[in-house]
Amino acid sequence: MRRALVALGVGLGLLGSTVVAAPAQAASPVRTSLASTASSAQEAATFWLADGGANLKNATPYAVQTVVHGERVSTPIVPDGEPGQVPPLPSQVPPDGETPTTWGKVFFIGADGQPHWCTGTAMTSSFHNVVATAGHCVYDTQSSAVTLDKWVFVPGYSEGATPWSLYVGKYAFVHDDFDAYTDYDRDFAFVNVYKGVISSSTGALTSIGNLVDNVGGQGFAYNRTTGSSTDVFGYPAGPNPDGTQPPYTGQVLERSTGPTFAMTLSDLPADRFIGVDSPFPGEGSLGSSWLLDYGDSENGAGYLNGITIGVSDTDGDNRYDTSVSPYFDSEVYAVYRATFGYWTGPIV
Repeated sequence: MRRALVALGVGLGLLGSTVVAAPAQAASPVRTSLASTASSAQEAATFWLADGGANLKNATPYAVQTVVHGERVSTPIVPDGEPGQVPPLPSQVPPDGETPTTWGKVFFIGADGQPHWCTGTAMTSSFHNVVATAGHCVYDTQSSAVTLDKWVFVPGYSEGATPWSLYVGKYAFVHDDFDAYTDYDRDFAFVNVYKGVISSSTGALTSIGNLVDNVGGQGFAYNRTTGSSTDVFGYPAGPNPDGTQPPYTGQVLERSTGPTFAMTLSDLPADRFIGVDSPFPGEGSLGSSWLLDYGDSENGAGYLNGITIGVSDTDGDNRYDTSVSPYFDSEVYAVYRATFGYWTGPIV
């Protein structure tokens, strides 16, 4: 979906973004700074951790582009190359009833100046410091700003707790078509985060190590055929529109499972979307991870093969039945791989 003739498109393409190297078959990933200095990262961490995490608790689910309109189609998506994958680093499996560690919430300040959140996922990478989420949960598509402010990740988030500390984003990587044109075929982002921090009773920050060293990281799969059973993990908030189901709270991690399929959307003019059976509402679900082979795993690990960018009611019964993602091809892999070259370090 192009932003042609709109100033925002120029802003995202030019302000603070750097094109980095990618495999020859892929478009160029774009790197943008989030908190580029230790002092700005400390400011972001303090904002979210101060007063017992009051801003975390008061944040609301991001409500930008949560619902899309489309239909399921039988025409298969043609991969742009051979299938491939990056293996996961097994996550720590918590006791029954506790939130798994690789998933959590990404928090940020929206264009409205208020604290919001989406879902995020820790990913395996060279420096153990990458988070995956939706592109519009990192880039600000609602104002002239390039990225959303004070961007952080809290793995294992539940009821306001930060059990595995808080990780401030340093660099965001997106596809250049999303950066320049808001092409929703490319609505995904991968973020390098600093080492985690916790806050003492006096407000002092202490570093506690790399994200994936602490919580594990999911793998990555691309150029796969549709039809496979896929597990969706996220923090949905709110009810289905028919009102017959109890609303999701957005406070605990939820999981749904279903097959994937190709989709066409009427309100996002792009042509490489996939859907998965899922009853989640859109708010809170943005950025939810789609994992292949998770059901066969004994260690909480699988292969990321989709990111929720919205939900849809495809059969017109006034219930959400489908989560929607860009198709993960070689160009998604190129953006993900670009993050592997960036060490981030501590903020204190």
